[in-house]
Amino acid sequence: MRYYGIIGKPVAQSFSAKYFSEKFMREHIDAQYERYELQSIEEVRPYLQQLDGFNVTIPYKQAIIPYLDSMDDTAAQIGAVNVVDRHHKGWNTDCIGFINSIRPLLTPQDKLALVLGTGGAAKAVHYGLRQLGITPTYVSRTPSSPDMLGYNDLTPEIMAAHTVIVNCTPLGMFPKMDDCAPIPYSAVTSAHILYDCVYNPEQTLFLRHGKEQGARTQNGLGMLYGQAQAAWEIWNQ
Repeated sequence: MRYYGIIGKPVAQSFSAKYFSEKFMREHIDAQYERYELQSIEEVRPYLQQLDGFNVTIPYKQAIIPYLDSMDDTAAQIGAVNVVDRHHKGWNTDCIGFINSIRPLLTPQDKLALVLGTGGAAKAVHYGLRQLGITPTYVSRTPSSPDMLGYNDLTPEIMAAHTVIVNCTPLGMFPKMDDCAPIPYSAVTSAHILYDCVYNPEQTLFLRHGKEQGARTQNGLGMLYGQAQAAWEIWNQ
């Protein structure tokens, strides 16, 4: 029997738990996958010893790094980890899932992007966009560097130039589905892509506002499936 899981807070609605539990049953794999809700990252220590691998979700994708023995190059460049293997090595498969799921939506005109949020998912998306040849800019409620924008900085001109907008915040996630990132949705057009890393609900308020303006929209399910498949390959190396 092999043991896997996910650490984070909250994890009750975890996609990964459902995905892997169903995979193990369907493919007759002798393994189990559990949710571990940690009140602080210090609680991760026993799971490093007990598990054959685990996923990391909010808010610990960056906080987990000091507890690891090593990181792969991609995770090190991103500065965030969402997969840990049995050797206590950290990996980032969020970027793989994101790249593969957004690529079909892109056109040659998509040159600039706004990344809403600055956490672990935002770092993976920022890296993924650069890999796709798109220049990303972070947007934060509290910009901490000159190259970040605040939501109040999103003028019609900036919105028009940045045709890819990716929500990497938990805004709009179940059960707080009446919330969304405070961007000027009236400036969104059919030239835009609105991509939401949130996957529950499948159509967030952020995406609904985008659709109303004629934008191309995509939720985070494709990203999740991609990162989960890549995690399983890492655990079986």
